[in-house]
Amino acid sequence: MSPIKIYVPRDSAAVALGADEVAAVIKLQAHQRGLRIELVRNGSRGLFWLEPLVEVDTPAGRIAYGPVQPEDVASLFDAGFHAGGRHPLSQGRTADIPFLRRQERLTFARMGITDPVSLADYQAHEGYAGLRRALQLQPGDVVQQVLDSGLRGRGGAAFPAGIKWKTVAAAQAVQKYVVCNADEGDSGTFSDRMTMEGDPFMLIEGMTIAALATGATRGYIYVRSEYPHAIQTLNEAITKAVAAGFLGNKDGKGVLGSGRAFHLEVRKGAGSYVCGEETAMLESIEGKRGVVRAKPPIPALKGLFGQPTVINNVITFASVPIILARGAAFYANYGVGRSKGTLPIQLAGNIKYGGLVEKAFGVTLRELMVDYGGGTASGRPIKAVQVGGPLGAYVPEAQWDLPMDYEGWAAVGATVGHGGIVVHDDTADMAKLARYAMDFCAVESCGKCTPCRIGSTRGVEVIDRITRGDVQQRPQQVKLLRDLCDTMVNGSLCAMGGMTPFPVLSALNHYPQDFGLTNPDRKAA
Repeated sequence: MSPIKIYVPRDSAAVALGADEVAAVIKLQAHQRGLRIELVRNGSRGLFWLEPLVEVDTPAGRIAYGPVQPEDVASLFDAGFHAGGRHPLSQGRTADIPFLRRQERLTFARMGITDPVSLADYQAHEGYAGLRRALQLQPGDVVQQVLDSGLRGRGGAAFPAGIKWKTVAAAQAVQKYVVCNADEGDSGTFSDRMTMEGDPFMLIEGMTIAALATGATRGYIYVRSEYPHAIQTLNEAITKAVAAGFLGNKDGKGVLGSGRAFHLEVRKGAGSYVCGEETAMLESIEGKRGVVRAKPPIPALKGLFGQPTVINNVITFASVPIILARGAAFYANYGVGRSKGTLPIQLAGNIKYGGLVEKAFGVTLRELMVDYGGGTASGRPIKAVQVGGPLGAYVPEAQWDLPMDYEGWAAVGATVGHGGIVVHDDTADMAKLARYAMDFCAVESCGKCTPCRIGSTRGVEVIDRITRGDVQQRPQQVKLLRDLCDTMVNGSLCAMGGMTPFPVLSALNHYPQDFGLTNPDRKAA
């Protein structure tokens, strides 16, 4: 008789909530009861309010139980959960949970289903099908597939990935690089971390395809130091991929005997937010202080160590395998307008059901916050939602029904960014949140350019004068703040200073009462 398969996530969010302890008690209880089990440490499904989410393989499919604490395990066994038995913590079939059932999971199709560091498990679920197809195509045809898919950078800039690849492929150089920007520092974002911890071979496969398409032979994954679980999992996966011939140059035969080598390693970041900017990241990888470089030259022509370099974020690379496996048209069939494919959206902040939702572009904020998120955790009305990290705009209720796409949101001064959504209820003070944005920039600025370095410091002072100062002087101070923001947007060297005004201006425009303004200048941001 086969052992009973029980799944307990190894994702760091689940571990923080007691998953390791739950796994240990399950093993102990099974041993004491004479039950043969196979305990699989899978990735998280992204239903964080149910973590640790324990699943059991049954003839009817996986049955979910959560959130499970160590003290619940004995009663779960008493109820026969190992055979799918009913229990107060039962969530039914995992696939039928509404939060999951209504999603379009392409990039996150394996998430929570497989053992993250099992190559056999990965390949049994379409893993490396994309790489195998890429090896059957000419490099230029691989680049064309990425172009035709409409895939754009998921890190925030939304630049077409295929154009970057095409530029690097056409560049003449002895050495080329592929670099993954995994310095996920935006507030309310965790899709990169989930990918690295829950499906690392997907990222490795995407980077390998990029290398073969562009002629690169070395790659780096730049991971923030706050992600120790991701670093450990990636290193384990890379070691296994090298041993199996999916990476490196095994026996001098290259990747899967193609004759083309690709060497990949993890580099740990030093914990600076600005190193999420691609050129500051390159400086850090080279062992220098993380300071933004002036452009041109662009990294695609003169990047890491002065050589042509493909730079994309985790989700961008992770989207590539399915594009190659199923074809560009399959991927481009999802989404709206020029926003093709799906986006892993992260619900955080004051939200009842926080977690990851992968949907095709075109979904609305209201659907995400209400239909998936269940409203605020406090039960109070939603007042504002910040999308795109600490430098993203605050989106008011009048815009919650706009379809989510890059161009549509840009037209109203908002940004999709990395897909992080942070919800605030009606107790939030938008003036304080605007001040925080300026203060955050002052702390995290690399200091290279004056608009960012000095502008953010002056911004904090001006906001303080608006909220604490003479009422008669407020209109003058508001004008000064707008002028300052205009200088930062148009004069900063990178997005650190260029985007800091977004949350400030959106708060000022849409929530003037929080600044003590009764008849404000409502000029658009």
